[in-house]
Amino acid sequence: MVADKATIIIGGDVCPIGCNKELFKRGDALTIFKDLLIDIQTADLSIVNLECPLINQTSPIYKYGPILGVESECVRGIKNSKITLLNLANNHIFDHGTKGLKSTLDVCNEMGIDTVGAGEDIEKARRIYIKLINGIRVAVLGACEHEFSIATTKSYGANPLDLIDYVNTVNANKKLFDYLIVLFHGGNENYPYPNPELKKVCHFLVDMGANAVIVQHTHCPGGYEIYNNSYIIYGQGNLIFDWPNRDETWYHGFLVKLIIYGKRRSEIELIPYTQSKPEVGARRLYKADEQNFFNALKHRSDNILDDEFIENNWTKFCEEKKNFYLSKLLGHNPLITTLNKKGHIVRYLYFKRSLAALYNVYHTESHRQILKTIFKEFYEKWCRDN
Repeated sequence: MVADKATIIIGGDVCPIGCNKELFKRGDALTIFKDLLIDIQTADLSIVNLECPLINQTSPIYKYGPILGVESECVRGIKNSKITLLNLANNHIFDHGTKGLKSTLDVCNEMGIDTVGAGEDIEKARRIYIKLINGIRVAVLGACEHEFSIATTKSYGANPLDLIDYVNTVNANKKLFDYLIVLFHGGNENYPYPNPELKKVCHFLVDMGANAVIVQHTHCPGGYEIYNNSYIIYGQGNLIFDWPNRDETWYHGFLVKLIIYGKRRSEIELIPYTQSKPEVGARRLYKADEQNFFNALKHRSDNILDDEFIENNWTKFCEEKKNFYLSKLLGHNPLITTLNKKGHIVRYLYFKRSLAALYNVYHTESHRQILKTIFKEFYEKWCRDN
């Protein structure tokens, strides 16, 4: 007897801007996804991360970083591709505030596209999506890091990853599903490895009930591991995201195909592609390029298993970013930030005692909670007054 089976396709970040925007507005699914489309359309559940709100008018919030948003007509490309679930838990879904997120939810609802990971308050944003597929109850939970997009008890937004809330949510729903997929929008952009803390967090998500954890947001292909019989993907790369003058890794990624049998057993297939360069849309890699991709993927994945490598590589990465981040933390303007590229400003203008105090208020949990509250209140008041 053949066991019940559910096929799930998971894609990374979709932002229909640049050369791809008109394709989405026309609903030209075949040109958007080319030879990937058959896998997307034949799956029992196809999921992607929507990296921008669907809007009819702009209402940008004040934030650090780019503001993303596209016309609501772009939903046609998603609908015609037969993508049935959009993860909205990311750092850009609130770029146009409550109006933008509400518009996105309304447009998706009108088109019969389900969403997860965002809502009109934190309770709705953290809800688990559950779908019965061939007798298997598949659950999806979307969560993201704490940036400018997060929901509160009284406001729209995305579901921030809080490990206590995660455990409580899973425990409250575990009798309702057989297989749990966690989509986590986090990690460090353009860095193909998990930082040491992210690896610990992903292991914990599995220990507390996840059968698969898919990390998105990094904008480059990462690696993977099998931990406690569960899959952890540390970065899929962009699925559709045309952004000029980026490193070559920006334009590559892979679909994750999960084939779930019965209650918990599953298999995984990774489908590599190139996107938005040199041609519009996305397509599978040619065979020779595919083999090179898998060789590099295996190399990164082997490195992920080595905790010493993860720690050392992370330290090296942070050393490269050190002066930029110290300038941001110390509130340097663009000119001072440029002058501090080699660390001279911090080295010669700040006393060791000042840096020790800065280290203490950031590193100590109780002090950091005070800083978080001060910054939150100051930022919200400043936005209201300006």
